[in-house]
Amino acid sequence: MRKVFINLLAGAALLTAACNNSSNGTNDTADSSSMVPVTHLSGTSSVKTNPKHVVVLNFGILDTYAELGLQESVSGIALAGTPEYLKEFTMQEGIVDVGTLKEANLEKVNEIGPDLIVIGGRLAESYDELSKIAPTINLNVDNEKYLESFKENQRIIGELYGKQEQVEAELTDIDARIAAIQAKAQESGKKALIILTNEGRMSAYGKGSRFGIIHDVFGVTPADETIESSTHGQSVSNEFIKEINPDILFVIDRGAAIKRESASVEQFANVLIQETNAFKDDKIIFLNPETWYLSGGGLKSIKMMLEEIENAIQ
Repeated sequence: MRKVFINLLAGAALLTAACNNSSNGTNDTADSSSMVPVTHLSGTSSVKTNPKHVVVLNFGILDTYAELGLQESVSGIALAGTPEYLKEFTMQEGIVDVGTLKEANLEKVNEIGPDLIVIGGRLAESYDELSKIAPTINLNVDNEKYLESFKENQRIIGELYGKQEQVEAELTDIDARIAAIQAKAQESGKKALIILTNEGRMSAYGKGSRFGIIHDVFGVTPADETIESSTHGQSVSNEFIKEINPDILFVIDRGAAIKRESASVEQFANVLIQETNAFKDDKIIFLNPETWYLSGGGLKSIKMMLEEIENAIQ
């Protein structure tokens, strides 16, 4: 389990620095006094508290920066793929485009001289290279323990910037909304299927998957308990959806997320899907593709997700 020992260790570091400064006859605090270890999915990194020049290559964490009022600390992002709900960053003065969520422009990142680099799972393989430039932390959400790792990530940012109280207040509100959704989902007895559509191809996602938060956290009963948990989902057909016959059909349109060919409910609901309970009850729900496919795992995006699921199970 990842743990953040920031308060204790920062205090110890400050005490050590104070002793050193006293012996050197200076009141100037050394940079090392604010360096603290942060344990994350790719290892443990020594990070400066209150970092002022941050490269954020994780849209979920970028929306946490927005929600906590830390926009001015962000110096570099993946500009081209930024979701619409985070467009404020694309207009922020001084923001540098440092590549994509899959491939960082190392030269641009290096030019910023960042205090911190925050990445997600798509850049995990570049962790070592990025760490040579600046302390790097991988704050991707662990799908097998989504809520736990989500909270840990928010607390890491909160601790780094002294925003612990704000983060805890947010998490308390989120917990309350999740509990309400779980109660409604259980009471309804409705079963749901999650589908990622990609220009005519379809994949189903179940518990423990990248979209498994719907089942694992929000408590919506899966229409099929046997869907394999994999990065790209389980390839399925219209016949499969008809046979499973979900009461609610959640659809995430990858084409719309990446600004390519997108589908409407009318295009998606062919004659086979029209035989499902979901279609008959008007419960084919196209989820926000940017939030679910590109970001997620942030304070702003999880609240957007909560609202969509709240509306779906009413």
